[in-house]
Amino acid sequence: MIVSTKGRYALRVMLSLAEEKTANYVPLRDIAKKEDISLKYLESILAILSRAGFVDALRGRGGGYRLTKNASEYTVGSILQYTEGSMAAAACPECGDGACNRSSACKTLPLWKNLDKIVSDYLCNITLEDLTDPTFFTADNQNTPI
Repeated sequence: MIVSTKGRYALRVMLSLAEEKTANYVPLRDIAKKEDISLKYLESILAILSRAGFVDALRGRGGGYRLTKNASEYTVGSILQYTEGSMAAAACPECGDGACNRSSACKTLPLWKNLDKIVSDYLCNITLEDLTDPTFFTADNQNTPI
């Protein structure tokens, strides 16, 4: 599994908006400058996030983007799943039993299914709120996946 630029940038944008901690709309140019993302590419990413209902957009003076929910309600997994489509390490787990003519005899299918579950569980248990905490990934924080 390789997370594309689109997925990584979408996560950075969502985190940037989560760090605002206000209900104010953040102008597109401010996000682009802070995250060092081209305006054109950022517009396409925000359009995807807006269609997903992750961000709210307001046009005109005082406009920009903001999160539609609290940062604690967004998981890294949901953001990446929406922007990337699949987070599977191999196509096998997505096919399911019987979809492949080798699935009934494939000795590696359980490996790919378990890896997919581990990655999904990990990413779906980290929220944007977690990522705003600078101590979240420290060794002394026993409640976090390291």
